[in-house]
Amino acid sequence: MTKFILIGVGGFVGALLRYYVSGWIQQMAKDVGFLWGTLIVNLSGCLAIGLFSYLADARGVFTAESRAFVFIGVMGAYTTFSTFGNETMALFRDGENGLALANAGAHVLLGLGAVWAGRALANLIWS
Repeated sequence: MTKFILIGVGGFVGALLRYYVSGWIQQMAKDVGFLWGTLIVNLSGCLAIGLFSYLADARGVFTAESRAFVFIGVMGAYTTFSTFGNETMALFRDGENGLALANAGAHVLLGLGAVWAGRALANLIWS
């Protein structure tokens, strides 16, 4: 039960960070044509999870509980793109280059396709 609470609190923190950082960056950019806030959130999340995963794997810094709080809770709510990047890099690191490329391609292409399908379905239902 403690792990669930840690994940929930971490998710709360990560969601607030995402909202604040994304909005602040977008406001600072003064550019409504490009989504700078989302880009910076995704890139900073990837940088952070890279740093955290090294500390977890190579240095044993995180306990199971702190790992749940940081990786699943905070980072999961801040940006799932960081998890995608970390898992894809792990495949490359393990020599699974084909799987890494397939993973990246599948996430991007199928993700965009799923958004399109969801919008098309909503249009069919509610138009």
